[in-house]
Amino acid sequence: MKVYEGKIITCDQSGSVYKFLVEDKGRILWTGNVLPDEWSGVHKILLGEGCLVPSFADTHNHFMSHALFSGGLDIRPASSNAEAAEMTVRYEEKSREKITLGFGASEYAVSEKKMITRSELDRVLPAKPVFIVKYDGHAGVINSALLKMLPDSIRTMRGYEPDSGLMTQEAFYKVTDFVTATVSLPDTLKRMLRAADKMAEKGIALIHSCTGVGFPGDMDVTLESVFAKGLRNKIDYRVFFQTMDIKKIKKRSLPRVGGCFATALDGCFGSADAAMNSAYRNSSDKGVLYYSDETVIEFAKQANRTGLQIEMHAIGDRAFDQAVLAISSALKDFPRKDHRHAIIHSCLITDKGLKTCAKLGIAMAVQPSFIHWDQEPLSYLKKIMGDRADRLNPLKTIHAAGVRMSGGSDAPCTVPDPVNGIWAACNHYNKSESLTVQQALNLFTIDAAWMSFDEKEKGSLETGKKADMVILDKDILSYPKGKIRDIKVSQLIVSGNVYKPGQGRIDVIRRGLFSSRKI
Repeated sequence: MKVYEGKIITCDQSGSVYKFLVEDKGRILWTGNVLPDEWSGVHKILLGEGCLVPSFADTHNHFMSHALFSGGLDIRPASSNAEAAEMTVRYEEKSREKITLGFGASEYAVSEKKMITRSELDRVLPAKPVFIVKYDGHAGVINSALLKMLPDSIRTMRGYEPDSGLMTQEAFYKVTDFVTATVSLPDTLKRMLRAADKMAEKGIALIHSCTGVGFPGDMDVTLESVFAKGLRNKIDYRVFFQTMDIKKIKKRSLPRVGGCFATALDGCFGSADAAMNSAYRNSSDKGVLYYSDETVIEFAKQANRTGLQIEMHAIGDRAFDQAVLAISSALKDFPRKDHRHAIIHSCLITDKGLKTCAKLGIAMAVQPSFIHWDQEPLSYLKKIMGDRADRLNPLKTIHAAGVRMSGGSDAPCTVPDPVNGIWAACNHYNKSESLTVQQALNLFTIDAAWMSFDEKEKGSLETGKKADMVILDKDILSYPKGKIRDIKVSQLIVSGNVYKPGQGRIDVIRRGLFSSRKI
């Protein structure tokens, strides 16, 4: 049994803040402002100028991709393509990978203001296959050595550009499948465990991972499911299978479906292929819808009738409208009260679609870190979208409409860091779209737990719930709003115990194979 004394921010429905919290056997026993005499002698943990909040969640995370990339070559710090190429060479000298896998290419964050190319990679690594994924996770650049290895089927796909080496749309997804399949199982597990520990350092104890990128037999889904069940530290892990094949979901008895890849309805702003209702600035192009309305509606109807929770990627307003149409059609076909269907990203929304979401209880899994994103700066967004850039990620508008939102990172696109996400959400470059600090905090706590039907167990510091908590080194509610991202996570507490990093690869698999733990 332990007593926490200081600023206890509960994130309950009333936004209660208390002075004391009592934990016993991994559960919250009591919260209040005056500690009862019966617990006066219990060991106290003094929070000082810090605070205690519920553990954080990341409700849109491509965990396996994040694990593979975060443990490898990261060129996001590069200020030029020449520097990125040099970083690639230095990494390759120490790497034993069959294919050098990197992440973070951006034409907007380098001095050349263009993507690194196949020829630039060939100059530094002519013989070793190289694949550098773009910062937004929707495109990547390959060198000639990798180009020669690719299966012929990729050459006829949309987005295949061998001259520049830039792979987008379907061609990018196929290349990704090919490359990630070359990473060995032991190395993959090592990177996944390291990534879980790194996320715990940021206070994350609930991960919504979107998986299923085309591995043979969907082995990536199998691996993540076993991994999720086998984690020793009791982090809660919810698997979202990125497929429109409902039979695959039924086979695995998963309660939810969706994410990006096969359930992405459009592209992204970084490649200017997010589907728009009006053309991009100085262009006739409106981006790309990957599916017809009929296809998405039929998928949503099947999933909804099966009782699944649905999530779909939609960045542009045209894709957003398609997602709303599909989910609303599914609910008209088979009404469900507590479905918790959601639209991922919802970067550019429409008034009509927002009203429908509010009416039908359609939620949104948003990524506040997109608001201040070095690899995709506001200057670029204004260049391709004009004044519409001021309407991106309209958090306050969505909240005011009564639509439930949860916070995530879209890792590896942005680093999983809820404190940074909270800072971004309450410091929107369009001030009228900023949330309050409490509202922003809720995105990563109680609202996030609600998104995966976990709110009865976690997400707020209330009697009876799991003692999943985070100690921050500053009081987030009274700290200057503009400096919130400087706040540090002092400890993650899971089921009453301080999170301890490190566990064996064999151990996690053995536990996962024989566990009935919820995923």
